[in-house]
Order: sequence, then C-alpha cells, then structure tokens
Amino acid sequence: MPRTRFAPDRGLTTRMVSTMFFIGLLYVVFVGVLVVLLRGAWPVVLILAGGMFIAQFWFSDKIAAFSMGAREVTPQEAPELHGAVDRLCALADMPKPRVAIADSDVPNAFATGRNQKNALVCATTGLLRRLEPEELEGVLAHELSHVAHRDVAVMTIASFLGVLAGIITRIGLWGGFRRAGGRDQNTAILLVLIPLVSAVVYATSFLLTRLLSRYRELSADRAGALLTGRPSALASALTKVTGQMARIPTRDLRQAEPFNAFYFAPAFSKDSMSRLLSSHPTLEQRLDQLGRISAELGRA
Repeated sequence: MPRTRFAPDRGLTTRMVSTMFFIGLLYVVFVGVLVVLLRGAWPVVLILAGGMFIAQFWFSDKIAAFSMGAREVTPQEAPELHGAVDRLCALADMPKPRVAIADSDVPNAFATGRNQKNALVCATTGLLRRLEPEELEGVLAHELSHVAHRDVAVMTIASFLGVLAGIITRIGLWGGFRRAGGRDQNTAILLVLIPLVSAVVYATSFLLTRLLSRYRELSADRAGALLTGRPSALASALTKVTGQMARIPTRDLRQAEPFNAFYFAPAFSKDSMSRLLSSHPTLEQRLDQLGRISAELGRA
C-alpha cells in the first residue's frame, strides 16, 4: 500500500487479510462443490465464476458509482468540494482522486476504487447543503482514509461471493439445470442442494463482510480525525447526518439502503430490519471513540 499520512491501523490490515483469506477459501469450496454437483456443466460454472470475478474486480467501482448516481465534477463546477479534497490530499500526501456529486437529498458520502490511482470520492447534494466546511472536511477525510487503506477494494471483492451465490441459485432453480435434467431423482436432489449451498455461502460471506465493515468505519473515523486534528468536526457531521436521516422520505432511504456498506452513515427506512445486521457501528460507539481521540489530542 502506498504510504500516506493517514494513521496506520494494524487491526484493520489483519481483519482485511483474514477476511480475504476466508472469502477466498469459501470461494474455492463453493466452486468445487458446484463442479461436483454439476459434473456435466462444470465448464459453465468455471467460466461464469471466473468471468464474474474479473468483471467485479475491474468494473465494480464504476458500477457502484453509477448505481449511486455519482457524476464526476470539475473544479469549476464544484470549487468548494474540490478545494476541500485538494487540502486533505496535500495534508495526507496522497494522489487526488476523482471528485463526484450525487444528486440526492440523502446526506451522505462514499468512496470507490481498486486503488488510489482510480479512486473516486463522492458527496451527495444533501450532504453539501447541510454541512459546514469543517464538517465536510471531516467527512471527506473519513472517505479518503478508506481509499488510503484500500478497504474499499477489499469490501467490493469480498461482497462478490454473495452476489455469485445468488446468481447461481437463480440459474439452478429457473435456468438450464432444471431443463437439462428433466424430472429424475438427481435433478430433484440438485434443486435442493444448490440453493442450500448457495444460502450457506451467502450467509457466511455476509457475516464476514459485516464484521469487517463495522471495524473499518471506526478505523476511518479515527484516521480522518487524526489527520485533520478536529475530531469534534467529524462528530458534529455524524450527529447532523444521522439526525437528518429521519427527515428523508422513506422511498429515498429504501433506494439508498442497498449501498449502506459504502456510505459514510447508514440510511435506514422506518420499517427496516437492517439495523440488526448493520454495516456500521452505532452512532454512540463512533461518538465515544471521537471523544477519546479529542481528549488524547488535548493532552498532547
């Protein structure tokens, strides 16, 4: 990883390596089980799995940015946003990522990209409208730390296995496996085993990514606060953004929920059960950590 002035986090590095190891192991086991179950279709399984992995690695950042409505902007179009990113990148001694704005009233921000060279940082119009300049810098420092630590790339790759499991389940239930096997006993067994294996793989990958996601958000809060030296500004932004979520229409929150793992703060609709398995730590946990950092900086 290229060196920056963001505070290193060995705990995050250890968790990323462990997550990638278990996800890779799970991936190999999953594909191997499918090859055994679908002996006649093993070339299709390997081609599908390999092709999707390559596509996910190379194009996932573009797909995510497009899905979240990010539009790249020039310094002339968004001088304040570009100015904040310029200052933070100079402070962190890192290459400047592409800068984008998403036309959404949901106050949030996110970062995508496999590495620092093709990274993108995006803020929503709702966030830009609500935050003061120092609060915005705190949020952007948080997002830039994700890029510097490369945990965005790890999260994107780690989430791939769940997507693959879901697609293969649909193919197994509604696609060529059923038609190819007719109605014999082997086909009936496959129609039970494939969704079962896929469900186990999806659940395991989901839990692994959620455990990493919650830690990486705390790590980004810490790194961003230490870089700017203003943990109170980030705490203020967190409180303001979280409080404003309740005022956003439920329809807009539901549209944002699938991308919560990428966002600065999670978007929850009023009837959502996502809080039980949230991609983020609680607001109290984040504010408590920022309070401790503020006290440490004060003593120093």
